[in-house]
Amino acid sequence: MVVRLIVGDDPVLVGEAVTTAIDDLVGEGDRSLMLELLTEIDYRNDEGLWESAKVLDAARTPPFLTERRVVVGRHMSRFSRKDDYGPIVDLLGGPLETTDLILVWERGVEPKVDRMPALPKAVKEAAELAGAEVLQTAAPKGRAAGDWLRGQLASSFIHFDRSAVSAVEELLGEDRSRVIGLVRTIEGALGEGGIATAADVATFGGEKGSTVPWALDDAVDRGDVAGALAMLPRLIPYSGTPTDRNGAAFRLMAVLHKRYSNMLRLDGAGVGDEKQAAALLGMKGSPFPAKKAMQQSKKLGTAKLSRAIHLLAEADMDLRGTKDWPPELVIEVLVARLANLSRR
Repeated sequence: MVVRLIVGDDPVLVGEAVTTAIDDLVGEGDRSLMLELLTEIDYRNDEGLWESAKVLDAARTPPFLTERRVVVGRHMSRFSRKDDYGPIVDLLGGPLETTDLILVWERGVEPKVDRMPALPKAVKEAAELAGAEVLQTAAPKGRAAGDWLRGQLASSFIHFDRSAVSAVEELLGEDRSRVIGLVRTIEGALGEGGIATAADVATFGGEKGSTVPWALDDAVDRGDVAGALAMLPRLIPYSGTPTDRNGAAFRLMAVLHKRYSNMLRLDGAGVGDEKQAAALLGMKGSPFPAKKAMQQSKKLGTAKLSRAIHLLAEADMDLRGTKDWPPELVIEVLVARLANLSRR
């Protein structure tokens, strides 16, 4: 049995650590059979309480059609009282050998709490006795902070030139954990092998604005990555509860998927004008949306439309737990990639 204990209060850093741990333990295995993810939102009881018994039951369930299981227990800080974390300590003392366990001591989600309870000494000691790797996810401070931030940039599949590194350091200041989301967004915009400059950092890392929903389509269609990203906070409540943010992200995903599916249906259909396009798509009322879909379908072509559908499917899986990113980050990366398709 492999045990990982991830501790942290920054959702982006924690999410990155969880994603890395899952990828490492699942490897090339069948994720649908091997992985069980338990969160406070999904597994509360009738009284709205997150029970440690759920984690124990999952960890002690033998694998089915696979040699091992990977069980991830999120929001473990809800079990900060001895009566709650006692069963977790017992589990670590007598684990099921066919289960790999990832425990995440992070802030609970509902109701919102101002402060994350400290990791109990008994839990830490039990994890260490079980051979666990204990990972503290907070960004370092002092002299080590600069090296850590530059290491995050260096590990990206795009290259940050000297001006970009300086721009990131100046932009983030002490809020260094934001570098994760910033890097993923710029990666989505530039693509593998891209070279990020100070101008890119200014474009994609500045303050976000807001606008009406249909303006997002226009920005994406014209390849305006920065403009598209600036519209997302109006569509996703960045400061809302995880339930609100997830719901908004899935709703926006549904809208984007329908729009690109319509473009794919029009691709090669031989429609001559917006009225024929509207009839094919079953659209009533104004033919303007059908006209925009037809124009963008012709602009992108079959290969790019297929790529867009693939990106949408990948983002949908990420929202469902394939990547442990906040929902707004999943959507930001998706929108950057879709807009980037339109400007190539």
